[in-house]
Amino acid sequence: MRTTVTRLVAGVCLSISVLGLLAYFSRVDNRYVVALASFTPFLLSASVIGTVVAAFGRRWILFAASATALATGVGLFAPLYVPGSTAAASKDSTGPTLRIMQSNLMLGLADPDQIVREVIDRDIDILTVQELTSSALSGLDAAGLEDLLPYKFTRPTPEGGGGAGIYSRFPLANERELPTFLLWNLSTDIDVGTGPPIRVYSVHPVPPYPSPTPVWASEMELLKQEVTASAELPRVIVSGDFNSTWSHSRFRDIVDVGYTDAAESTGGGVIPTYPTDKAYPALVGIDHILSRGMQATSLERITVDGTDHHGIVAELKTTGQP
Repeated sequence: MRTTVTRLVAGVCLSISVLGLLAYFSRVDNRYVVALASFTPFLLSASVIGTVVAAFGRRWILFAASATALATGVGLFAPLYVPGSTAAASKDSTGPTLRIMQSNLMLGLADPDQIVREVIDRDIDILTVQELTSSALSGLDAAGLEDLLPYKFTRPTPEGGGGAGIYSRFPLANERELPTFLLWNLSTDIDVGTGPPIRVYSVHPVPPYPSPTPVWASEMELLKQEVTASAELPRVIVSGDFNSTWSHSRFRDIVDVGYTDAAESTGGGVIPTYPTDKAYPALVGIDHILSRGMQATSLERITVDGTDHHGIVAELKTTGQP
């Protein structure tokens, strides 16, 4: 009886972890596969249980398979918890240091006074927001954001989650609305006073569900094409609600065209940012700050009242090379 139970438990755990690995590497644009990929770290944790149970029950074939799944998972995610050498080198850089804050405002309902306090307390230079509504724009202005970050490129919507904005301590140029996206996605060049301008994005592709998953996949491909073209520039920051995690191959495709994720370069690992309005903690990390020609030396997750996303704050330094 114990042998049967051991085999069953180890087999189920192995199946769950293999399912996670398949979802991680999958390029199938199916909502269920994409949803599974969002939770790959949790699915892979089953391999720990499976390995222990198989060893205890002396089910050596199951043990070998479970241990292989466990080792594969460690190989995929452990590097995210080790600060990159470029991050260490950037700490010694003499180039400018910028502090970037990213926040999804959840239909414009985020507390504007708290956002302004965060900008003050954390000495923010650039703020990217999504789901910016007309009322949220007015609320941020009334709370004093314009006095702190006087340069802005905003596209609010009367209501809903389609708006976006970029606020800056430094002058903006070449403001551009990215075409074809269903929600506002923006870019601008920011002159920080030293070196070439920095191309900054506020991005928000549609979610893979409940939106049609092929539409999400199409927008992720559009975003990859956009930032691939900008990878020819010396300094780029891509900040926003990507509606995708490190476990999604389409997100990794974007990183792989020449960018680093602040969470990866600082050794922050998987940083869940959504949802924050439930009885349980945030489960998935869909808010990211990517950069090229600059590297994150620190990354913080912050709580913003009124929204269902954590905000994130990264300190970036010029590396001297992309």
